[in-house]
Amino acid sequence: MGSTSQRQNWTFLTNHARVLVALARDPAIRLRDVAAMCGLTERTVQTIVTDLEADGYLRRVRDGRRNRYEISTGAVFRHPAEAGVQVAGLLALLTGAAADPDAPALVADLDDKDGAQDADGAQDADKLQDTDEVPLPGATALPDAAPLQDPAPDGASPVR
Repeated sequence: MGSTSQRQNWTFLTNHARVLVALARDPAIRLRDVAAMCGLTERTVQTIVTDLEADGYLRRVRDGRRNRYEISTGAVFRHPAEAGVQVAGLLALLTGAAADPDAPALVADLDDKDGAQDADGAQDADKLQDTDEVPLPGATALPDAAPLQDPAPDGASPVR
């Protein structure tokens, strides 16, 4: 087993995500302040902003002598596991901004269990799934994953 101090150095968000969240919270923030907030060097933040701009996640706009950063609303995650999922949902969750009302939810609304009809005329009871999941504000549904194939031809059970 590894030592405890080595196992506590990881975080859920990458530096790119932290910088994008900081810019989403304050589009007029100076990169020097982003660097201080994220615990990065100013040069690292500049490189990250260049990466994010080149890949279409944000746009740098001159505002007098300063820069303003506009987050691209339709940008999606790059990893195949989150293919098609918009970054805006994560940003809404982390910044407290309102989520896109047209974005699909992770699960049905579990608070309204009275079976009344929604605006679209569907019964709430029909929408409820047998699940313990709680919907996250601003989260969008992940696409269905392809089933895992059994790589062991001899019938041995694969590790999943």
